[in-house]
Amino acid sequence: MPANSGFLTSTIGKKYFMAITAIVWSLFVMVHMIGNLLIFIGAEAYNKYSHALTSNPAIYLIEAFLVGILLLHAFTGFSLVIRNARTKPKFYAVTPVKEKSASITSRTMIYTGSIVLAFVIFHLITFKWGPEYFVTYDGIQMRDIYKLVVEKFHDPVYVGGYCVVMVLIGMHLYHGVQSIFQSLGISHPRYNKFLKYFGYTYAVIVSAGFFSQPLYIFLAR
Repeated sequence: MPANSGFLTSTIGKKYFMAITAIVWSLFVMVHMIGNLLIFIGAEAYNKYSHALTSNPAIYLIEAFLVGILLLHAFTGFSLVIRNARTKPKFYAVTPVKEKSASITSRTMIYTGSIVLAFVIFHLITFKWGPEYFVTYDGIQMRDIYKLVVEKFHDPVYVGGYCVVMVLIGMHLYHGVQSIFQSLGISHPRYNKFLKYFGYTYAVIVSAGFFSQPLYIFLAR
């Protein structure tokens, strides 16, 4: 049995880290997407939801936890890519094809992940620390984040870039959700096909949910 420090720095240990952190962020993006769907109900529902989150005293601890998980996931992913690059043979006698070759979602994980990380930073700058508008409901003043969202989603360049990133998030989730089960040892030919469809469905639902918001505002508002 390897020592804990050895396990944590091993390839298997790093994959466990990737899986656990991926679970946290996969659940977060789903919850975040569902919460954002309140935009279809209206400004008051959306702003009250946002205010309830940001006024919670635990918000800073939650944000710090999520940022830490994201950075750990990114750092571990980069370290695995570097390790694989060092140990991977430079030349192959036969080029893998069809099902034996890595899928495009698998081969581009490092790129889609990097773009998503950059997007998260940009997203925080845009909305968390962006222009502040205020509105009052039931005698309580709160930030009018709905107005800011509508303002941004009326910009065709922003909407186009946002939608492109949502496609990349879908690609990242599609392979990532499947990999969670493999990394945790939950893999068997009998149900691997189901896990593949589960990853695909999860990615489509999350991406479609995020897609719907800018398209609704840009086209209908």
